[in-house]
Amino acid sequence: MTYQIIQIGKKYAIYLPREIAREMGIKEGDRLITKVKGNELILKKVNSKPRTAEYWSKIRIEEVEKVGEEITRKIIE
Repeated sequence: MTYQIIQIGKKYAIYLPREIAREMGIKEGDRLITKVKGNELILKKVNSKPRTAEYWSKIRIEEVEKVGEEITRKIIE
């Protein structure tokens, strides 16, 4: 476990020491969850995973366009 004292920057910015960022595998643009527990500030890395969910529908764009054209024709008539 690594401990270091850091200083809060402008607009309350917190800059992680390089050693801690490397130890945790944190890179620029990564997201962290913050939690306050008493007088402690806890930071946890968000492990983003690629989306694996399937689409809720198997409809093709051509089918959507066809239905849209049919609705438009009915409105015009």
